[in-house]
Amino acid sequence: MENLIGLLIAAPLLGAAVLLLGGRRLDKAGHWLGTLFAAASFGIGVALFTDMLGRGAEDRTLHEKLYTWIPVEGFQADVAFQLDQLSMTFVLLISGVGTLIHIYSIGYMEHDERRRRFFGYLNLFLAAMLLLVLADNYLLLYVGWEGVGLASYLLIGFWQHKPSAATAAKKAFLVNRVGDMGLSIAIMLLFTTFGTFAFGPVFASVGNATEGKLTAIALMLLLAACGKSAQVPLQSWLGDAMEGPTPVSALIHAATMVTAGVYLIVRSAAVFNGAPDAQLVVTVVGAVTLIFGAIVGCAKDDIKKALAGSTMSQIGYMILAAGLGPVGYVFAIMHLVTHGFFKAGLFLGAGSVMHGMNDEVDMRKYGALRKFMPVTFVTFGLGYLAIIGFPGLSGFFSKDMIIEAAFAKGGTQGWILGGVALLGAGITAFYMTRVMLLTFFGEKRWQPDAQGHEPHPHESPSSMTIPMIILAFGSVFAGAFFEIGERFLKWLEPVTGYEHGNSPVSAMAVTASTMVVLVVGVALAWSMYGRRPVPVVAPRGSLLTRAARRDLYQDDFNHVVLVRGGEHLTRSLVYLDHSLVDGVVNGTAAAVGGASGRLRKLQNGYARSYAVSMFGGTAILVAATLLMRAV
Repeated sequence: MENLIGLLIAAPLLGAAVLLLGGRRLDKAGHWLGTLFAAASFGIGVALFTDMLGRGAEDRTLHEKLYTWIPVEGFQADVAFQLDQLSMTFVLLISGVGTLIHIYSIGYMEHDERRRRFFGYLNLFLAAMLLLVLADNYLLLYVGWEGVGLASYLLIGFWQHKPSAATAAKKAFLVNRVGDMGLSIAIMLLFTTFGTFAFGPVFASVGNATEGKLTAIALMLLLAACGKSAQVPLQSWLGDAMEGPTPVSALIHAATMVTAGVYLIVRSAAVFNGAPDAQLVVTVVGAVTLIFGAIVGCAKDDIKKALAGSTMSQIGYMILAAGLGPVGYVFAIMHLVTHGFFKAGLFLGAGSVMHGMNDEVDMRKYGALRKFMPVTFVTFGLGYLAIIGFPGLSGFFSKDMIIEAAFAKGGTQGWILGGVALLGAGITAFYMTRVMLLTFFGEKRWQPDAQGHEPHPHESPSSMTIPMIILAFGSVFAGAFFEIGERFLKWLEPVTGYEHGNSPVSAMAVTASTMVVLVVGVALAWSMYGRRPVPVVAPRGSLLTRAARRDLYQDDFNHVVLVRGGEHLTRSLVYLDHSLVDGVVNGTAAAVGGASGRLRKLQNGYARSYAVSMFGGTAILVAATLLMRAV
């Protein structure tokens, strides 16, 4: 079965090549071909998963080496793949959800003239993401990492005729380059420390490295994770990335690319386990981001940007769990998978609403849509219940596990992290209830668009609703399926390790506390948006509300500190170059030129001048000689 691993990547990569190089002759069938290649990858993944289930836990890691990529003495890198329980989890999520989003896109992008190219970009993204999670060494992982960055740039800016989309693509690309620098530095440090890039030798040799080196490597890996997973301080690109087509938001910004940072940290568990200071930084980044994203999500009227803030927050939960070490690795991935179901479903539901509302994204201009879009309402509603942690649904199990693991950190840190995670659960219930109320309840607030067309909300075609129904099914049942018999824990433990931890708060108390904050969040949202008329134009709001609408001034901060700071730094360097560097060069040239001009006067061609010079020189020599004798 090892020979099938490469085909997981080859299928969507071939699809991308065919669709992007095949030309307009494939316009009529390009969307079907793209979906077929994605489904083929998923089918291969299911076959490998079935084979893996038939093996013992110690025999489930498969390797496939295609060829030696860089055969240099002392520096060797292979194009080789590693399939274990962790990478298999991602393979099924990426190819499975990816295929559903391909199917959804058939209807959503039906009238787009460049649909074939869109599906080619989707296939390219799947291939890059699969390469990222299947690589058996950091250098090959970096290739997939950059491929994902390229594909996301192409997809976010797909409608490049819109200046906002083109700008958002560039912003995402540039911010992610900052994180990518962290990954490249980490890879260099790994090679200089261990002499290899391969996961196995690196992790086996971690005990031979100093804690300082491991901390440096781990912090650089965290910087890379912050870029891809939109975590503080590299989170500013995610909201703007909603300018891309909605299927892109569901695939990249919900289920796959933004979770790559979580994968990187969990895959590098051995490194982080040897760097406790770096683990603490990871938990702080996750805790800050989960509150940051939740607050931003509370104030957004754009339905996709509200969900983007939610994504930032939920990935904050995953990063927090990953920073807890063996206590939280499994639950970080568990929440990642359940989040892939309900958040992808929520984004597709948002796209369905936009499809029926002339691409309107302002929730204040929705209202009462449950009557006109019943399938969208039910599937979106189930995703909503899952993300807020309604008892029995997916988010209830995975998020509660993270909150309990946070308390298990112990001491003051445990109480702070657990309290932050609980607070985030309450805020999540508030902003997601707000989204539900503004979109599907109350009175209709529809308005004609800029061309004067009145919206006529209607249910989306089956190509869009079927993927939404399947994802809603996962949103409801995946968490319970994973939790019964501790299936997911037993599945991942051989790869990630697991420690139960000693939480000062019982599981029952955590569940009860979560339910309390959930009810408070829902009740507060209902009192503000369910019992009162919703104005079409948002009121000015409090200082915090205005700050949240501006993403808590993250762009303003970046502009002042980075853009303006960069301008001042550049001007200082230019001044230094002109005054010091050019001053030394030009001053030396002027000195040589001046001296040359003066010396040139001694060579004027007049015999009398030469005679005077000779007489003067002779007189000086005679005087010097007499003086020396006198002394």
